[in-house]
Amino acid sequence: MRSFAAVLLLAVPVTAAAQSHPQAEAQALALSQETIALRSVQGENNRTADVAQAFRKALLAGGWADKDIEIVPVDDTAYLIATWPGSDPSLKPVLLSAHMDVVEAKPEDWERDPFTPVVENGYLYGRGASDTKFEASLAVASLIELRRQGFKPKRTIVIAYSGDEETTMKTSRLITDRFKDAELVINIDGASGTFSEETGKPLYWSWQGAEKTYIDFQLEVTNPGGHSSAPRPENAIAQLSEALARIGAYRFTPEVNDITRAYFEKAAALQPEPELAAAMRAFAKDPTDAAAIAVLRHDPAMAGRIATTCVPTMVQGGHAANALPQRATAVVNCRVFPGHSNPQIQAELERVAATPQVKFSDITGDTSTTSPASPLKPEFISVFEKGARKAWGDVPIIPMQSSGASDSMWFRAVGVPSYGASASMSKDSDDFSHGLNERISLKNIGPGVVYYLSVMTDLASK
Repeated sequence: MRSFAAVLLLAVPVTAAAQSHPQAEAQALALSQETIALRSVQGENNRTADVAQAFRKALLAGGWADKDIEIVPVDDTAYLIATWPGSDPSLKPVLLSAHMDVVEAKPEDWERDPFTPVVENGYLYGRGASDTKFEASLAVASLIELRRQGFKPKRTIVIAYSGDEETTMKTSRLITDRFKDAELVINIDGASGTFSEETGKPLYWSWQGAEKTYIDFQLEVTNPGGHSSAPRPENAIAQLSEALARIGAYRFTPEVNDITRAYFEKAAALQPEPELAAAMRAFAKDPTDAAAIAVLRHDPAMAGRIATTCVPTMVQGGHAANALPQRATAVVNCRVFPGHSNPQIQAELERVAATPQVKFSDITGDTSTTSPASPLKPEFISVFEKGARKAWGDVPIIPMQSSGASDSMWFRAVGVPSYGASASMSKDSDDFSHGLNERISLKNIGPGVVYYLSVMTDLASK
């Protein structure tokens, strides 16, 4: 399989720097194909533990001791811990974080079987290609290459791959509990860079230092109901609808932190629409600028970057066409700007709804937590930026705050800095993570090895 991977790589345009690590490049593709073929989906026949075994086998062959690799079963899944001990045990470890599970994919909906990896026209297709088995494989192959080169880490390196990031995040929390003393986490979940749609060349690379909190609120109205021929002043559906209309129209106060301010300042230079670019600069300078806010809110992608957002996503009510509803419920999903608690957001929504009959319940459970932004520490950030430029050249680098959630939030919640900083790039039009026909460009393999060799060498040498 490795010789086949090597042959495929010959057909993929890569940089001169990337061509100097043929063993790692071939192994990155081979591991990606091997793990994509394993259906690591929550539920019956979950093969996440088999994915962990594939990585374990590669690491053992690459020089890791058996005692330094753990596969820990948890419910129907598992997580992987592989330790490369450093020479100075007084130094806190650096963690390399990714996840081995994927979201469900139905073969009948795909052009290609989602769990049969296919290399075609310079892309690797399959569930997990972009989220995130390819990147996890690329990092493992790169660390094996680093060991092959004779590198001796001063600081311990820990590969910490979770097994249910896409669902309950139970393994994510267990990993965090074990490594509350980590120096930092580099989270390689998903592509960090963007290729130009027109040229296919690197447009910019980004690192993620914060993310919004995920919250689900259930809204419920109940009353006695009755016959529809005798309507009453209070109607559960009507009352709930009024509250949802107010929430849907509400806009939370815009705000910035160090990371989002830096994002707007730097990303404005790459924004082709002059009005939007001007609004980004103005908002970074003054987050109360009404004109800038209006422009940014008009763009759905930007609206989520300037403030907390809460939107109705599900609604259900009534029990018969000829009866007054006894119960009506809805779900409001929120993506919360760092620094705000669930009770704080709930109280604000209750005020906005202005309907005492509506009962609010936080139904998020333990699948999310509030987390602050990671600190802008130059000693960390310079390492990521150096690696990105070694891999991709003098590409613009932009800090980001994610509107989604990842394993990073658990580390940030306990005070461990976590940064989303993977090696790979993707065109926006190629982003099919969680969707049909998921894929990743194989142009990422060579530069990716260069990136991880640089980043892990620097992080483990301090």
